[in-house]
Amino acid sequence: MTDGVTDAALWARLRAASPARIALGRVGNTLPLDAVLRFQLDHARARDAVHAPFDAEALAAALSPLPAIVVASAAPDRATYLRRPDLGRALSPAGAARLAQAVERDPAVADCDVAIVVGDGLSATGVAAGGVALVRALVAQCAGLRLAPVVIASGARVALGDAIGAALRARAVVMVIGERPGLSVADSLGIYMTYAPRIGRADSERNCISNVHANGGLTPEAAAATLGRLLRESLRRGLSGVDLKDSGEALPAPFSKTGQHG
Repeated sequence: MTDGVTDAALWARLRAASPARIALGRVGNTLPLDAVLRFQLDHARARDAVHAPFDAEALAAALSPLPAIVVASAAPDRATYLRRPDLGRALSPAGAARLAQAVERDPAVADCDVAIVVGDGLSATGVAAGGVALVRALVAQCAGLRLAPVVIASGARVALGDAIGAALRARAVVMVIGERPGLSVADSLGIYMTYAPRIGRADSERNCISNVHANGGLTPEAAAATLGRLLRESLRRGLSGVDLKDSGEALPAPFSKTGQHG
């Protein structure tokens, strides 16, 4: 006992404070059967999320009446996507052509304030579960801004948003993507915002809002509200990434070698 608290009560308190697998008990020299089965189930869910097929067309239909453009990365299949992250960061020739055609048909598609991209990432399960609600919440936060059609990208890594945003000449790109699943949550979404997207942007030039899911994570509305504050400050200051704080307050621009703000 510790200060009148039994060991069992202390471990129970710790278990209630964390989703981590702690104080599971033991049977002989191994874990109880129910703990083993729960671990195997969560592991299977995580693996399924990584390999689940992504129905981009169904997502586009679910987002109606929002206009949407469906593209793919340069990864030809899921197995290649998992082995070659670089291909998930580049548009396929067909995807690049589709965006170029959209701009040619309607020049208003380009030179927008914000391009919202939805990518399967490492959890198509997460996009299927919460993608529509999150995109609608983000669109609501972008009231008054010029939006490109939502771009739905399969085989996507985060940096694919840079190529898409550049093709649409967007001032900023917002990538909604399935996050790497874990043993606690397999259907989480992340949001990545980049000002002045272009191929070759570094991760330090993005802002990330993670853990958007229904299992104790951020709600779509809360995540979108945070993104809305960051996005408007980003457009006002002309920056994103480490110089833009989650509070919505940006740090001063870095000094150049001459001592002036760059």
